[in-house]
Amino acid sequence: MRILLLTLASALIASSAFAETPRVYDWPQWQGANRDAMSLESGLLTEWPEGGPQLAWRREGLGGGYSAPAITRGHLFGMSNQGNDEVVWALSEEDGSEVWSTVIGPANKEGMHQGIEGPGCTPTVEGDRMYVIGASGTLACLKVANGDIIWTSHLVTDLGGEMPTWRFNESPLIDGDQLICTPGGDENTIVALNKNNGEMIWHCAVPAAVELTEEQKERLKRPNFANSKAGYASAIAIDFEGVHQIVQLTAKALVGINAEDGTLLWRYDAPASQTGINCSTPLFQDDLVFASSAYGNGGGAVRLSKTEDGGIAAEEVYFTKDMQNHHGGMIVINDALYGANGGNGGGFMSCLDFKTGDILWRDRDAPKGSLVAAGGMLYLFSEDGEAVLFEPNSKQYVEKGRFKIPTRSEAPAWAHPVVANGKLYLRDQGNLYCYDVRAQAR
Repeated sequence: MRILLLTLASALIASSAFAETPRVYDWPQWQGANRDAMSLESGLLTEWPEGGPQLAWRREGLGGGYSAPAITRGHLFGMSNQGNDEVVWALSEEDGSEVWSTVIGPANKEGMHQGIEGPGCTPTVEGDRMYVIGASGTLACLKVANGDIIWTSHLVTDLGGEMPTWRFNESPLIDGDQLICTPGGDENTIVALNKNNGEMIWHCAVPAAVELTEEQKERLKRPNFANSKAGYASAIAIDFEGVHQIVQLTAKALVGINAEDGTLLWRYDAPASQTGINCSTPLFQDDLVFASSAYGNGGGAVRLSKTEDGGIAAEEVYFTKDMQNHHGGMIVINDALYGANGGNGGGFMSCLDFKTGDILWRDRDAPKGSLVAAGGMLYLFSEDGEAVLFEPNSKQYVEKGRFKIPTRSEAPAWAHPVVANGKLYLRDQGNLYCYDVRAQAR
């Protein structure tokens, strides 16, 4: 009886912990609440001491993977390969201790070696549920409180998709009652499912380009890894002229889709590398949609407009070779576009005029890596495991501190940094580090 009472008490404590109201500066999904990698948090350090900010806690043994954590309601959620299993886990925000762990399928150990250590999806948390996509294509809805699986589907066997060469790495988008994901099939390139049960609502086919420029024809002579029409990016939802759209960078094109019925509204092929290795989430600001890829490609912006028949047109404003963003993401602050320019051979941070594509500065002291903005500053986590703090300054690169994480894996540090509730989170495979970046104790 005493054991039963203790078990019930523990369950009630866990339940009450998860029942608290989400906080303003939580990070409930990929790239934060608005999927733009920007936090509205203030009161953070604007300069780091030598050696970096204080390490609050570290967690080891999480397992392999590139999943950046989602953080909400006092907990962290992420994904890993642990042995032969692909798992979703929950940790305490206070000290990193494990709350629960759920197996959603076997670990994917096939395909290209690069990135094979584990899944890259950041869980999407909404209310008492969370949604994940495994590297092999398992789509699962779980209970936030205990990790119990509510429903599952599969992007290939159930949704008619095709696995990309480097496996699925998308973080699902919840848009109203719909779950948006990219199976990558010919007919079901992008789909909307009922988030409550996984049933199909609509599907959208993104056809191959009908006409190719001479430059595109030349690119096609290079290795093509785009058998699947799914890239490695995660979609965003936007509103323009009364039309609610899903915008996604697929293996073939940047596309805009009517969120109500799946109609393909517009497409822009230039930002999609002919290798199909298109990883970074698109940006939308001031009627401009921007997307970019590496491998000798670049980035481009289109301006959206309403057509006479009520449709949506996308007209190219500029295309630039000076923003070949691999998978570290990009951020726009005060019309300045920040992001790493470079592919497998390395690279460095660049700053462009978002409206024109003109170079404002580029600096090799700022290494290639992934970005997040918080507290009026930019946080960069390099592929070598070095964290850098710098100003969002359109005139020049102004660094405010850097440090290296204590222990490094042999794999590139590709998990994006996260800033939530005064803490900076840096993941390198099985190690997760939590740093206190508050200007003063709260």
